[in-house]
Amino acid sequence: MKKIKIRRKKKNLGKRKRLKYIAILPSLITLMNGICGFSAIILASKGHGTALSPSALPGLNISFFAMAAYAIFLGMIADMLDGHVAKLSKSTSSFGAQLDSLCDVISFGIAPAFLMINVIEYEVQQSIFMLEYPRFSLFFIRIIYLVAIIYAISAIIRLARYNVEHKDASDSKFAGLPTPAAAGTIISLVVLWQDFLPRFPNWQWSQSFINSIEPVILWMLPIVTLVSGILMVSRIPYTHMMYRFLKGKKSFSVFLLALFALLLSIWSIQLVMFLGFFGYAIFGIIRWMHRLIKKPKKTAVLEPVP
Repeated sequence: MKKIKIRRKKKNLGKRKRLKYIAILPSLITLMNGICGFSAIILASKGHGTALSPSALPGLNISFFAMAAYAIFLGMIADMLDGHVAKLSKSTSSFGAQLDSLCDVISFGIAPAFLMINVIEYEVQQSIFMLEYPRFSLFFIRIIYLVAIIYAISAIIRLARYNVEHKDASDSKFAGLPTPAAAGTIISLVVLWQDFLPRFPNWQWSQSFINSIEPVILWMLPIVTLVSGILMVSRIPYTHMMYRFLKGKKSFSVFLLALFALLLSIWSIQLVMFLGFFGYAIFGIIRWMHRLIKKPKKTAVLEPVP
């Protein structure tokens, strides 16, 4: 009898736990994040072409690259909302956490890397210098692919490490640059290039400014992608912005700052994306270096000689 009971216990331990119930609304919002990431990949594959403007909005003229970047940005909004909806409905679960990480891999790991590759490839094909030196062009494209792979792998490792180390989703700090912020640094450059600069008036000084800044953005894009990947797997502490500025009661100056950011977003969302994501990434590095410099050194305590 004892042997039979032991065998039954072993069989019960070997059985997998079946998922019976899931939270509908938070899961749908999380899946919207994944859909946005997949849509960004499709849009990025269409190239530099311009999307068809609807007749109701004839002034809307935006490239597929910029649309892909905006799709990733919409995925960030969905990623921000799903956790709050789950907490409000008291339906947080392990299934939701795993689903969120899988969607984050698509939207903030694969999609930004794929967008960067397509943007650089298009510009290389249009460059006269690259056409004159095909060997250098091939070598440059290989480096771009390597950078994209490093970024994607870093995002996967970052998310896996976060799931293991952070059991509480309300932590006020992150170890390493969060994946949405890393993706934001990439897409903000694409949006600045593809949707902000073309909106400048057709003046002589503005055209010379655009012609001088476009090559800078082109060379910055792979460098920013590589640095963002390294920052994701680093141990540099980054503040959770939602819990730092929006949770609880804040001072009146914080309210004015938030109001100014909102008004600036209405005027130019492209500029706010660039300043916000780059400012967040750079501020974390500066604060970490400042703490390392100001960290008090341990002095050895000398024992008195008897």
